[in-house]
Amino acid sequence: MTGHPIVSVLMTSYNREKFIGEAIESVLASTFKDFELIVVDDCSKDGTVGIARTYEQADPRVKVYVNEQNLGDYNNRNKAASYATGTYIKYWDSDDVMYPHCLDVMLRSMLKYPGAGLGLIKPHLPYFPDPYPFVIQKPFETFSKHQDLFSNSPGSAIMRRDVFNRVGGFSGKRYIGDFEFWLKISQHTPLVIIPGFLGWDRTHPGQERDFDEVAYEKLAIDALSEAFASSKLENIEELKKKVIGERVAASKKIIAKNLLRLNFSAAMRKFKLLTYLQQKTKDQ
Repeated sequence: MTGHPIVSVLMTSYNREKFIGEAIESVLASTFKDFELIVVDDCSKDGTVGIARTYEQADPRVKVYVNEQNLGDYNNRNKAASYATGTYIKYWDSDDVMYPHCLDVMLRSMLKYPGAGLGLIKPHLPYFPDPYPFVIQKPFETFSKHQDLFSNSPGSAIMRRDVFNRVGGFSGKRYIGDFEFWLKISQHTPLVIIPGFLGWDRTHPGQERDFDEVAYEKLAIDALSEAFASSKLENIEELKKKVIGERVAASKKIIAKNLLRLNFSAAMRKFKLLTYLQQKTKDQ
């Protein structure tokens, strides 16, 4: 490999000594070889850094950095991107396993559409008859009609580094950092849809899986309002009401399901969320 690599794989870590070795090895086993692997540790208190250093010593493509202070998830992702030298950046979590063909499939998909700055791994989308990979020229407009388009985590994305920097990276907001970022970047670049089954998303007790749904929706609605305010789409107000209205309808269905199951506490939480969303619908 000469000069800068085509892709920088960015792996952020915090107390991942049980998993980071397997995660690093899965990246190094990639059939696509022109990459660098940047590991940025966020002040782990276990043996994560020591394990990562052993791979750094054995393979020049691995570069390990340790933050002077804890930055948190999304700010650490920005930090990792600041070290990247590749044309593309590809996040991969330090507790997941990348399949050998992952980088090859993602890079081939992006190179097929060189004008696109973002690619997302998606299962079959019934509202698109196109064979994968394919490109969506106006992804924010498509999202306004199909909200599941942005139900992705950073690990399922690949981006041109220049587009990522132009947008300004992640805001660092808890819960919605990735969703907010897709809303922003989708207004600046076409989106490539990439076939799935490229890695294993591990589930384990050390992850933050539970969150306040009402707090999430408040942040999500604010992000949506900001995105629509900056958009140049026609019929903005109509689209904004449609998007929020769909969230209200989804909450009603979940409340009804919880009541049928006699899960009153869950139904009450959703009712609080529904009340909030209905108020926001009136305010729009």
